[in-house]
Amino acid sequence: MNARRRAAIAVLLVTTLALLAVAGCGRSTTAATHKVTVILDWTPNTNHTGVYLAKQQGSYATAGLDVDIVEPGQSEGLAQVAAGNAQFAFSYAEQVLPVRAQGTPVVSIATVLDTNTSSLMSPADRHITRPRDLVGTTYGTFGGPIEEPLIKALVACDGGDPDRVTFVDVGNADYSVGFRKKAYDAVWVFDGWDVIRLRDIAKTPITTIAFRDHLDCIPDWYTPVIVTSEKILREQPDLVRAFLKATAEGYRTAITTPQAAADALMSAVPESDRALVEASARFLAPFFATTPAAWGHQDAAVWEGFDAFLRKSKIVTTVSPVADAFTNDFLPAE
Repeated sequence: MNARRRAAIAVLLVTTLALLAVAGCGRSTTAATHKVTVILDWTPNTNHTGVYLAKQQGSYATAGLDVDIVEPGQSEGLAQVAAGNAQFAFSYAEQVLPVRAQGTPVVSIATVLDTNTSSLMSPADRHITRPRDLVGTTYGTFGGPIEEPLIKALVACDGGDPDRVTFVDVGNADYSVGFRKKAYDAVWVFDGWDVIRLRDIAKTPITTIAFRDHLDCIPDWYTPVIVTSEKILREQPDLVRAFLKATAEGYRTAITTPQAAADALMSAVPESDRALVEASARFLAPFFATTPAAWGHQDAAVWEGFDAFLRKSKIVTTVSPVADAFTNDFLPAE
C-alpha cells in the first residue's frame, strides 16, 4: 500500500507491457464456473476487503466465478491485464491515463474509494500543518512524476513559494527512520494505512495535510480503481457484469459492517496486524462510497479534472480521450 512502490512500477511498466503482449493468453472456462484472476496493486490490505468478502461470503461462487486473488509479482497487474494474463487488476488513475495515452487498451470499470485518501505526513515537531508550511523544508519523494507538480500546486495555492521546497528522492524508505534522521520533513502517505499505523498504532506524534481538504488547489482522482482490458469488455461483457455485481456485494458489506471486512482480510492474511486492520476498516468504510448502492461509480468530472492536471504538468502529452479511460456501464444498478 506504500505510495513509494508506485515509482518503481511506473519505471518498468511500459517495457513490461510490450513484453507481455506477446505472451498473453486467456484463462480457461467451463460451463459451470469461469476462472478469474484478480491482481492486487500491493500486498493485501483494507483497500481490497471487498474482493476478499465477495469470495468468503460466496458472492463470486453464486455468480459462477472461481476467483483467484493474487499479489503483483515482477510485473504488476495493469501490465498483466493488458497482456491477457489476468481479467482484472487493481490500479490507479495516475497509471491508467498515462498508459492509455501510450496506446495500452485498459479501462477502469470501478473506483474502490470515492475520493482520494492521500495526505502529506510530517513529524509534529516540524510544525507543518498547511501547504505553505512546506516552504523551506525537504519533501521525500518516491520518484513519481506527479509528486513535484502536485506539491508545488498545493504550496503556491496556499500563498507559499513552491521553489523553496526541496525535493529528495528517498525511494521505498521507512518513514519513521527518515524522520528521526531528519532526512526529510514530509512524505506522501495513505490515511487509511500509513497514518493509522504511525499515529494510532505506533503513537508517533505527526501532522497531516489531507489532499481532499485542498481540492480548490489540486484535483481529486480515483485511487485505487479496478481495471480490465478493452478486449474483455468487448468479448466478455457478461463476465465483467457478474464480477462487478459480486464485488459490489463485498464492498457494500465492508461499508455497512467494517468488522466483517477486517475479519475477511485477517482470514486471508492472518499475519496482518489486527489492530491496524480493524482501525483501517473502520476508517475506510465511509470512503468506499457515499451509500452502499453507489459503490464503484466514477464521476466524469473527476477523471477530466485529473487528466487536465496531468496534461498541464506534461505527464500526459499525447491525445487520448479521457472518456474512454473509464466506464460505469458494467456496475450493478443502484
